[in-house]
Amino acid sequence: MSIKLYSKGKYKRHAMKDRHIIQHFLLIVFSIIALFPIVLVVMNSFKDRSAIFKTPYNLPNSSTVSLIGYQTVNERSTFGLYYFNSIVVTASAIFFVMFFGSMVAFAFSQYNFRLKNSLKLFFLLGILIPIRLGSVSILELIVHLGLANTLLALIVVYIAQCLPLAILILTQFMETIPHELIDAARIDGANEFRVYLTILPLVTPALGTVGAFTMLPVWNDVWFPLILSSGDQVKTVTLGALEFMGEFTSDWNALLAALTLSIVPILIAYFVFSRKILGNLTIGAIK
Repeated sequence: MSIKLYSKGKYKRHAMKDRHIIQHFLLIVFSIIALFPIVLVVMNSFKDRSAIFKTPYNLPNSSTVSLIGYQTVNERSTFGLYYFNSIVVTASAIFFVMFFGSMVAFAFSQYNFRLKNSLKLFFLLGILIPIRLGSVSILELIVHLGLANTLLALIVVYIAQCLPLAILILTQFMETIPHELIDAARIDGANEFRVYLTILPLVTPALGTVGAFTMLPVWNDVWFPLILSSGDQVKTVTLGALEFMGEFTSDWNALLAALTLSIVPILIAYFVFSRKILGNLTIGAIK
């Protein structure tokens, strides 16, 4: 009997080990596929034009290395202004998505009212239906409000785009907070806004998850900056990179250099906050 139990335990350990090996192998393959285009762009941004087309997969060497792309970006565009615009838009969108999303999630998790389920369905539709389907109507509304070619237009649209998912994530977290803690705060005389501020630190992992899911699509978006804020003074980094693409000819050195520069803030944020972001995403998945 003991021999059979030992054999079964040994078989389970081997099966679990094999499963972990397969999982790690698939993750490595997926990581290589995801990182390959980024590495290719960065690598070719340091080559001359002929090397980009002749040997795109080779590392830059003494005969192919060139910084002409970065020089062109520095001379022909105001990339520092584009960086500033992208930072303002992304930071503002993250802040307001967290603020409004957490307040709506607090209401959904703590109160019962007649239109609660209908509002939840409304926000769920915001996740299921892509916001770009309403681009024409959004453009008409932005023009009517006098917000065309402003950073505020982008901020408002991105808040609307990212808010439904933020509400869904934060509501799931806030529903797990013990009601005894909230009742104790109310007994102590705290008003509802004070109660909201009291439980807000308890959903920090969810806020980190929301921040990560908001930052990437906002920073990398080209569509809405192109149709809402394409003026020279309000261009974002990704839209500024398109300056080097023409209908008939493109400056590939400058384009690759601009794309590389646009990637840098995301990479810095990842390396600085990677452990925190991954931890928050893991907790969010568990919740």
